[in-house]
Amino acid sequence: MRDRACAKRLAHAFLNSGLLTGWAWSEAGVKTVTEFPRKVVEFADIGIFMPDGCRLSARVWMPEDAEADPVPAILEHLPYRKRDGTTARDCLTHPYLAGHGYACLRVDMRGNGDSQGLMADEYTEQELSDACAVIAWAAAQPWCSGQVGMMGISWGGFNALQVAALQPPALKAIITLCSTDDRYADDIHYKGGLLLNENQGWGATMLSYSSRPPDPALVGENWRAMWLDRLDDEPFLPAIWLNHQTRDAYWKHGSVCEDYSAIRAATLVVGGWGDAYKNAVSRLVGGIENAPVKGIVGPWIHKYPHFAIPEPAIGFLQEALRWWDRWLKGRATGVEDDPAMRLYLMESVPPRDWYDERPGRWIAEPHWPSPAIAPRDLFLAEPCGLADKAAPAFEAKIASPQDCGLFGGEYCPIWLGPDLPGDQRQDDARSLCFDGRRADTTVDIVGAPVVSLTLSADRPRAMIAVRLCDIQPDGASTRISYGVLNLCHRASHDHPQDIVPGEKMTITLRLDDIAYALKPGHRLRLAISSAYWPLVWPSPDPVELTVHEGRLALPVRAPTKDKGNEVDFPGPEGAPPWRAETIRAPTNSRRIERDPRTGTATVIIEDDFGAFRDCEHDLETGSAAREKWSINPHDPLSARGETHWSETLCRGAWSVRTETFTTMHADREFFFLSGCIEAYENEKLHFTREFANKIKRNFI
Repeated sequence: MRDRACAKRLAHAFLNSGLLTGWAWSEAGVKTVTEFPRKVVEFADIGIFMPDGCRLSARVWMPEDAEADPVPAILEHLPYRKRDGTTARDCLTHPYLAGHGYACLRVDMRGNGDSQGLMADEYTEQELSDACAVIAWAAAQPWCSGQVGMMGISWGGFNALQVAALQPPALKAIITLCSTDDRYADDIHYKGGLLLNENQGWGATMLSYSSRPPDPALVGENWRAMWLDRLDDEPFLPAIWLNHQTRDAYWKHGSVCEDYSAIRAATLVVGGWGDAYKNAVSRLVGGIENAPVKGIVGPWIHKYPHFAIPEPAIGFLQEALRWWDRWLKGRATGVEDDPAMRLYLMESVPPRDWYDERPGRWIAEPHWPSPAIAPRDLFLAEPCGLADKAAPAFEAKIASPQDCGLFGGEYCPIWLGPDLPGDQRQDDARSLCFDGRRADTTVDIVGAPVVSLTLSADRPRAMIAVRLCDIQPDGASTRISYGVLNLCHRASHDHPQDIVPGEKMTITLRLDDIAYALKPGHRLRLAISSAYWPLVWPSPDPVELTVHEGRLALPVRAPTKDKGNEVDFPGPEGAPPWRAETIRAPTNSRRIERDPRTGTATVIIEDDFGAFRDCEHDLETGSAAREKWSINPHDPLSARGETHWSETLCRGAWSVRTETFTTMHADREFFFLSGCIEAYENEKLHFTREFANKIKRNFI
């Protein structure tokens, strides 16, 4: 059974990284569909020319009789390389939708994959303008009915929202997955006004992804010139993002929360409780008023729900067809009558850094916000408890060592794992903990727990991390939800201000959304710490926090049997899988090493995504990533992040390889962020470029 679970886990991981072998599909639990209402034809490379003449490359699937019987178009617009990056999930998804009467366009963004041009940043005006041009082009084609949808996960989910807010005339509906409406407060850059290490981590990923050349089989002899142009112009994204440490105009661009009323396309929002972007689902469903909107949140990490883990996966493609058929074809599918939110209520389970499945049940909320959910107040009380009634003020101090947070898992679990937060007891020991009484009955926590605290700090720059944990009868601690806050941002993310040491301040911290059923006999723990590494960059000096009083507003859903609102998703289906030969099997590891002399702790992550040969066009691709995050528990200025990515492409006698590196450290005043690209052709170094940035810390 262990081997079977491992095979299933690798199958899911290959899908997300763009790598999948055919043998893995039966383990992934997706039913392969080979017969569709309409026969599908595929075009590997259709050129779509932008107004400035730049050619974007699109992989297109559509019914073979589409010109005689036109169909709506569905766009997925990404920088992740359709030829060899997302091909596994594309093979599963787009032919399936095309077989049910849609033209699916998987477009490489400008400056990526097989498209011309250069990419300057994420979600630029150029990117969104290109997407609007592609939508207009598709709507005008003889095979298109003139109706267009847009879908995508992560980057593709972001720009689907952003393009919808621009209201291109042909765009009638979108499906956005694992995305956000707020680029500053709820992306991979900053959380609670604190710098996420994912800013460097994902910036390093994009440095690796975007430094690869196009496929000569598609672009011809021009491939080398296109490659060198990209390398010469490659943006060092983590530095761009680090130069904007407050919620300025840079982040407001593309944040649709600035004006929900701009979204007029019917919007289906999908997320996962194990994903970093779970909070946007609630905000979008509650905020969009000028268009139909529905939300679905499962137990999943950062993946499409038809091959997501932890299970249960759902028949996402069938759900997508219901959405598209209603809003792009005008068919009566009943989606208007779906509940506003369909949520997977996870049962209390022992803590593990990975779950193949999460027990629980689907619940439905006809309206959102839901009248069935109300806050239940619990009050912080001495000696370190959670009481049902307000308690007298007290003084409880915490000065966490800098390595508190080692067991918090990845900010955004996406790769091979194990990436989830494990047993929290070691982090709890480095925190100030307030425990409640054992539950007499099941408590369904649905929504965002909110913590209000009166506290003081002994330094002008300080942070706080708050975790809500499920304490099992054996003492094990499972993280239910968490939140972090830069205390200099206590009043505003736009205009931070120093703390007055020793002065009391009152803060309100909204923890991440969750749906979690606390079992009878279990108890809640609120754990407070002054550090949370390696999730966020530490304050410049060790900090002692003093908590004087506080309250936890727990969102509790009233007991119900959900009669009349049952949720019944079909099982996952997909088109036949990508045909690929395994050259090198994937491996992964995540470990913590500690220097016995200095006490420095280092989180080491090694993800070898393997190497594969496409059986259709013979392109061989390989990828590997390594990360190190180290800190001395007594010295926040010892914090250091390092990444190294390797990418290979080859076919016959042609081969290229890129090696990309980033490092970051800081003193009290500045961040020091550096990077390097090395590009090889046939194992000969042809290009190298270095980046070096000294960026002033801005209240972080």
